[in-house]
Amino acid sequence: MNFPYRLILASAVVAVSSIAHAESEPAGVFFVSPPQNQTVQSPVKLVFGLTGKQIGPVGNMSPELGHHHLIIDGGALPKGTSIPADAQNLHFGKGQTETTVELSPGQHQLTLQFGNGAHQSYGDAMSKTITVTVAKP
Repeated sequence: MNFPYRLILASAVVAVSSIAHAESEPAGVFFVSPPQNQTVQSPVKLVFGLTGKQIGPVGNMSPELGHHHLIIDGGALPKGTSIPADAQNLHFGKGQTETTVELSPGQHQLTLQFGNGAHQSYGDAMSKTITVTVAKP
């Protein structure tokens, strides 16, 4: 076999292996930062992570796509529930994977909820809740 063909074949094997690995990875969301039970200063920088699905635009209803929502001082929403848009429920429909939020001093529950192109929750399996304590200035 010629060298270029071996290189192409090897590249194809790596690509297929990567795709198979991504498809077998369980879907979920997580906070890259801050970690659970962290004491932070406001404004708080949040970085979101995702496995097993992809970020997609609002309006695209592919079951493999969606976008992040942040629920401040609330928990995960049942699958199919429309995620409200207000001061407690922040939408990241442009595909954002990080934000900065102002939080009052004290303990706060932050829930990262992945939703589809119509802002409907993918349910508990696609959510992650952490608790942070905001220090007094």
